[in-house]
Amino acid sequence: MRKIALILAPVALAACSSEPAEQAPADDAAAEPAMEAPTVANGSGPGTYLATAADGTVTTTVIGADGTYSDTDAEGNVIAEGSWAVTDGKTCFTPTTEGVEPMCFTETAPAEDGSFTATPDSGDPVTVKPAPAE
Repeated sequence: MRKIALILAPVALAACSSEPAEQAPADDAAAEPAMEAPTVANGSGPGTYLATAADGTVTTTVIGADGTYSDTDAEGNVIAEGSWAVTDGKTCFTPTTEGVEPMCFTETAPAEDGSFTATPDSGDPVTVKPAPAE
């Protein structure tokens, strides 16, 4: 315990110093306002999500901050990819994958664990949750 106190003492003293800290010169990039990452309609941010269909099928969806997405099956095969956007309060996916139709989803607010229900304009709802960190 004494070692911790000895290590923290200089930090505490530095924090109590009455002299102003030197500030690093501002560079041009830091002067620009930070862009907020886009979110889906319910406010969830870009990332990797697991979507479980009513039949138990799990799909991994990667939502990119650049407006792109990809869906993969349990074996890691890409089943759809394209762009996403929020339109009329819904999260809409526009695939570039041949044979895959565009879909829009109405989403519930995220629960404490980040999970939510996404209901497509036609079809059964899916349960969506953030993928565990690798």
